[in-house]
Amino acid sequence: MTTAASARKLRMGMVGGGRGAFIGAVHRSAAALDGRIELVCGAFSSDPACALASGRDLFLPPARCYQSFAEMLSAESALPVGERMDFLSIVTPNHLHAPMALAAVQAGFPVICDKPLAVSLREAVELRDAVRAAAVPFALTHNYTGHPLVKEARAIVRSGRLGAIRKVVVEYSQGWLATCLEAQGQRQASWRTDPMRAGLAGCIGDIGTHAESLAEYVTGLRIEELAADLTSFVDGRRLDDDANVLLRFEGGAKGALIASQIAVGEENNLSLRVWGSSGGIEWHQQEPNSLWLKSADQPAHLLRTGMAGLSPAAAAATRLPAGHPEGYLEAFANIYRAFAVQVAAHVGGVSPPRDALDCPTIDDGVRGMAFIEAVVASSRANGAWTPLASDRPPSDAASTPAARAVHGPR
Repeated sequence: MTTAASARKLRMGMVGGGRGAFIGAVHRSAAALDGRIELVCGAFSSDPACALASGRDLFLPPARCYQSFAEMLSAESALPVGERMDFLSIVTPNHLHAPMALAAVQAGFPVICDKPLAVSLREAVELRDAVRAAAVPFALTHNYTGHPLVKEARAIVRSGRLGAIRKVVVEYSQGWLATCLEAQGQRQASWRTDPMRAGLAGCIGDIGTHAESLAEYVTGLRIEELAADLTSFVDGRRLDDDANVLLRFEGGAKGALIASQIAVGEENNLSLRVWGSSGGIEWHQQEPNSLWLKSADQPAHLLRTGMAGLSPAAAAATRLPAGHPEGYLEAFANIYRAFAVQVAAHVGGVSPPRDALDCPTIDDGVRGMAFIEAVVASSRANGAWTPLASDRPPSDAASTPAARAVHGPR
């Protein structure tokens, strides 16, 4: 069914992502890749002068370059429906995600938000309830789930070709925080290592949630409990920069999750291995167009992006002919493309097609916050096995028995 929204570009507003930011430009590039979305307004910085200058850099009309998020939300809400932004993209430091998203959804705007969803499980659940009450689309940019061969891996697991899942190993290693960059004023390091802006976790919140999301997305299994060891290796660092986590999944599968930002020499090494009773799969983000399929009685089989015979989900996520590298931006754009279809359907008052729902949701964001809080609590309790809360947050993450046992990452 053709709707008014599907016959035009969707209008995107953005908060954060101004001069000197990294992820804002990534979101804008991903949103623009399919030609379905245009940036029409923004509040790009907490510094009003930088916010206005950043808007000029992007050639936005001066009237749509706002000095603050509050000004932006008020002004856009007052515009006629045919002129205001259709949805909001949130690309700020973590502590602003939930408050801004809550205000936007309560004003009736769909939201696509960078991860993690919030700085506490309580905040995440409050936002989830607001999204459900407002009945607006919401997506979280766990962008690695947008890779074609990640979707193929998921399809293989769902088909039963691996048999019963027994073991899951996911690793995300970087080396960029091996020294105290935050003490040198490096902008990305400064907020990611600041508990006031990043939340109660550093590495495990920044990249560990990507690993958790990938493992659950591909296997379809939820982590039920975990035993974690967080460390701050760099002197003076207030949040963890290294994590080692044992996992127990529903159904009896076991696993391990490693996340580190002090692994010297590593770039962006996210990898996933899954073994079942009949076979296994292996995928590496730094070579995302290859997926190894393994079995006990025949040679390992290399699957490649764009080749014939892949699942419909993988084929739909593939943008280029075989042999043409696809990567980070294309996967990111697949999340935006699915979300755009949801928003267009919402604006048009119709239901989105089923395949447009294959992107991370508000519920995935709540899962991510439950994971972070369980990891921190377990580590503070010297690696005690700790269940993940899912629907009801504790009254205070720091007051759980596991959290009270010892203080802070060792």
